[in-house]
Amino acid sequence: MTQSAPRSLWHTIISRVTPPVARWTVMVWGVTVLVMLPVLVVLGSIFADAGEVWTHLVETVLWRYVTNSLLLMVGVGIGVCLLGVSTAWLVTMCRFPGSRWFEWALLLPLAAPAYLLAYTYTDWLEYYGPVQTGLRSLFGWTNAKDYWFPDVRSVGGAIAMLSLTLYPYVYMLSRVAFLEQSGCTLEASRSLGRGPWSSFYHVALPLARPAVMAGLSLALMETLNDFGTVQYFGVATFTTGIYRTWFGMGEQVAAAQLSAILMLFIFSLLLLERWSRRQARYYQGKNSREVVAAYPLMGFHAAIAWVTCAFPIVLGLLLPAGLLLHMTLTHLDQTLDNDFFGLSSNSLILASITAAIAVVVSILLAYGSRLNRSRTIQAGVRLAAMGYGVPGAVIAVGILIPVIRLDQGIANTVKGFTGQSPGLLISGTIIALIFAYLVRFLAVSFGTIESGLTKIRPSLDNAARSLGCSPLETLTRVHVPLMGGSLLTAIMLVFVDVMKELPATLVMRPFNFDTLAVRVYQYASDERLVEASAPALMILIVGLIPVVALSRQIARSPTSSSSPLSPAPSPSSK
Repeated sequence: MTQSAPRSLWHTIISRVTPPVARWTVMVWGVTVLVMLPVLVVLGSIFADAGEVWTHLVETVLWRYVTNSLLLMVGVGIGVCLLGVSTAWLVTMCRFPGSRWFEWALLLPLAAPAYLLAYTYTDWLEYYGPVQTGLRSLFGWTNAKDYWFPDVRSVGGAIAMLSLTLYPYVYMLSRVAFLEQSGCTLEASRSLGRGPWSSFYHVALPLARPAVMAGLSLALMETLNDFGTVQYFGVATFTTGIYRTWFGMGEQVAAAQLSAILMLFIFSLLLLERWSRRQARYYQGKNSREVVAAYPLMGFHAAIAWVTCAFPIVLGLLLPAGLLLHMTLTHLDQTLDNDFFGLSSNSLILASITAAIAVVVSILLAYGSRLNRSRTIQAGVRLAAMGYGVPGAVIAVGILIPVIRLDQGIANTVKGFTGQSPGLLISGTIIALIFAYLVRFLAVSFGTIESGLTKIRPSLDNAARSLGCSPLETLTRVHVPLMGGSLLTAIMLVFVDVMKELPATLVMRPFNFDTLAVRVYQYASDERLVEASAPALMILIVGLIPVVALSRQIARSPTSSSSPLSPAPSPSSK
């Protein structure tokens, strides 16, 4: 009794001074400030003096970074829209052999990171690869001067790799938009004698524009975040420039200022995504749930539709996976060794820890938002979930600058007392790396958790509180048990994203601590693609797990898809 009395008194004082809702609000904003710290550090670097280094960058490479980044955005934007919108229309509004299978299979290339495609296609299409070797043997050519072959290591090659892996963003949201369009509108178009493509161009596509723009903005964010593909192809972009400026030139301030310019691109895309989603409310008809009879395609038209849908699946997943599997099985002695299992262990540990922390933080954010619907708390939650749009290289720079200074301060203090420096306590461990993952992928888990939480009726909260449960007890005893599926999905999505992440891992990993993604990058940079095949195949297999689950779920519930950056609907909207 003597020990519990002070504890009870302290609990009573805290409860009276800070109501439960206020404590959750403070906690939400605490997480928001912590997660936004890297972005604030990068933006604050704009006012720092980089000296002659910045002048050198402006005069030599800055405009090349801008030009190549814009070319990638334009090229990938066109590519993902062509692939995503056309296939979404075909599987939604047309019926042909295999159309039901294509509905979910078209999402599968999302599991393959673009840098894996870059490595495999380079090995396949280079001068000594099987394609050009076969062409020389077939036509009797002796050297490269006898024929022309496109260079895969170029801006065009990077656009192709990124388009093949990112089009599912546009496909998924476009398909949902086509399914939700008013049946009366499309039937009216048919009654006027318009065929499938005429109805698509004049009616369905304008109505689906908000969804297409939302998917496009997500694909372009991933394009700006890419490092492995553009680095391997020798395309100078902001992500490669940040890496070279930091590690090649040792200039932290200049790297941060490059990151700040890249953030301007990201903010523009975020505004585009928000604006397009806001406009979506004007495109929902009263009869949007009516089922529209699909256009039956036969003969030549069915074959064209089948080839159109199979094209991105074969090139974006099946062919690269087959090449990696062939290299792995034919060189088992060079691929499956102790090093491979050690790398797998490192990746699994990082992914598991990050997924667990991200889910816990997402639960706290989502529940804090549920308790307090004020604009202030909602703004804090949205800011905390904004990291998905921030490139990993930018997050790494924004974390390393303050963490290194903190490490130096701690080391100097300890050395002053003991005479010995403790070394890097934070930046030299996986703590900083896990924090970078958390900032980058918190939005992935938060969107899933919030969506699951909004499906729980508010009446259950009221019933729990009437029984004397605190908000924390209500969360742990009522909500968490009811969100099992959402929790598992969130863990799985974050786990896979961490396994594939390259830029942040490459910059922030501890010394002599590599992951599968880093080792694949290192092997490929050294032209050791055989050794890279097994780690790359492992990343691909792990990435397929949530994508297959998601695609089958979408096939069963076709209108349940949403943008990863979109908030879940509020309980009052149901």
